[in-house]
Order: sequence, then C-alpha cells, then structure tokens
Amino acid sequence: MSSPKKIIQDLTKEELGELIKPSFRAKQIYHWIYHKYADSFATMKNLPKEMREKLELEYTVAPLKQVMVQNSKDGSRKYLYELHDKHTVEAVLLLMRDKEYHKDGSVKHQERYTVCISSQVGCKVGCAFCLTAKGGFMRNLTAGEIVEQVRLIKKDNDIAANRRVNLVYMGMGEPLDNLPEVAKSVKIFADEEGMAIATHRQTISTSGLSSKIEKLGKMELGINLAISLHAVDDELRQQLMPINKAYNIASIITAVKNFPVNDRKRVMFEYLVIKDINDDLSAAKKLLSLLDGIKAKVNLIYFNPYGGTEFKRPSTEDMKKFQEYLTTHGLHCTIRESKGLDISAACGQLREQELEGEV
Repeated sequence: MSSPKKIIQDLTKEELGELIKPSFRAKQIYHWIYHKYADSFATMKNLPKEMREKLELEYTVAPLKQVMVQNSKDGSRKYLYELHDKHTVEAVLLLMRDKEYHKDGSVKHQERYTVCISSQVGCKVGCAFCLTAKGGFMRNLTAGEIVEQVRLIKKDNDIAANRRVNLVYMGMGEPLDNLPEVAKSVKIFADEEGMAIATHRQTISTSGLSSKIEKLGKMELGINLAISLHAVDDELRQQLMPINKAYNIASIITAVKNFPVNDRKRVMFEYLVIKDINDDLSAAKKLLSLLDGIKAKVNLIYFNPYGGTEFKRPSTEDMKKFQEYLTTHGLHCTIRESKGLDISAACGQLREQELEGEV
C-alpha cells in the first residue's frame, strides 16, 4: 500500500526550494513545520492560499499518528507511532537532566533530553536479546518518517524549536541498513532553518556492518558513531548477534580505526552486560585488548529484561567491577543508567505488546 500523499518532511530545504517558487517559500514552510510544529498547510497563513491548497493536495505534514505513550517515573516517555500503511514504530524521549533553578527562582539549567529514534519497521539483524527482531523486518522508513518522530516528540513535550536535544539512531532497526534515508534525515535535522540539531549531537548506533561503516565515514556527515559490540570474541557474539557471521569483530575494529572522528569525540562501544554471559573480568580484559589503539568510550548497559527471555540483568556489583577494571587501565568507561524500567522501554517491547493486544 502506498501513501496517498507524499511526505513533505522527506524533502531537504534545497529540494523544497527547487519545487516551490519563489524559493524563499521553502524557508517559510520549514519554519512552520519545524519551529511552529504545524500539522496542516491550512495554518501556514503567510503562504498564498493557492499554494496552500496545492500543497495540501500533493503532500502530508502528518505522516505519523501517535497511537500510544507510556510515561516512566524517571521522566522517560515511550511513543508508539502508526505509519500510513498501519505498521508501527517506536521512539523514546529520555530525560537526562532535570531543570535546575537558582535560589532566586530563575532557571540555572534547562532539562536535557535525548531522543532515541527508529530507522526501520522491524529489523533484519536478529539479535538474540532484542525484541524488535521477533516481528521480522517489514520495511525501511523514509527520511521524513524518521524526522517526524522527533518533531512530534518535541511538540508533545513543549520543547521549543531553539532548544537542542541529542539524537540517537538506536530505536527499531539497523540504521546502516537504511543508510541513504538515515543520511538524508541527518542533514534535515541539522538544517539551521529546521530543527538545527547539529551533527555532533547526532549518534548513529550500528550492530557493526563494517562495509557500511566505511561508506558512512566517506560521507563525512560529522555524526558520532556507536558500535553495538556486546561480546569480546566471535563465538559469543555470533550467538548473541547472528550478523557477526558476515561482519566479525576484526572487520568492525578495522572499519572503526578508519572512521573519521572529531578531535573532541570518541567512538562509543555499546556493551550490553548479561548476567553470567559476558559480565566477568576475563571479558573486561579481552575488551581492553580489543580496543587498544582506538579513541574509544565504552558504555556498559544493563540488560533490560522482558517477558520470555532467558537472559538476566547483571548485579550492580559485577557492573561496577567491570567498569573499574576498564577505567583503572585507561579506557574511558561509563555505566549507562537504565531508563524507563517501569515502562516498555526495551526496543520493540511496546510494539510487540500492542500487536499481541496486551496494551
């Protein structure tokens, strides 16, 4: 089933300027969509009526429909969106820092947010610990469908257009499997007339498609790279991530060493810690050796349990021991604080529940 109308968020400002004359109208339309969060062309009052009517016939400004939102006590919010073909995708708003005030009541710091966004409906990668893969792969998202997730979240939470957020392509799907549309969305997000989310605030998280990491590096988008590593040897990684057969650890490390990294940045290695699987000090030692010579930061992530999984969450004590070993040996390492444990925060969890009629 194809969308009855084209998605206007699929267009960069330059592409819009080519289609609409005079081209300054593109800037006005961008302002309405990304600054005023307009959901129809009828509200764009500084455009000629004839232009608004023509746009309304050809394009939609509302390609996603909010189906559900779950609120966590830690301020995180999980969204389920429906696409034109009735497929659903998830996005998450993470509150990383609360608003802080001076003694006189004035604002010292605004809230700090990170938005996790989806790039595909489902996923081909099939990681053993991930619920997204359970439903199989349906299709890629367009650049506009990716961009719209953030626009709707900012609108729903009254986050002003000039307020910066951090973006992580770490929702449903493998971003590098949809590289053309993901790369285009990076540019649309970064447009100063749009959401002005600088590329250094955007992180693409990949399960390690080494040939596509090289392709992404050649695009020189200026984004941050995160690698979902999760294991320190090919045998275990293949059990957890079947894609390791095609892209083994050695090929990923080579691709990362060639990836252009901003002088002030590091390549992030995501390491999902699973109790009694990859949480001991021998794994920490191998990880240290593996990342030798890479300007790396390791993000240790607690496994987030869901119904039916055999994997378990590691103890806080084992996590701290793992972190301390890496840190004392010179590897920058943090433990990511788990967010949204009281809601369906694991990727694919809310979608799966909705498909099975549990929510």
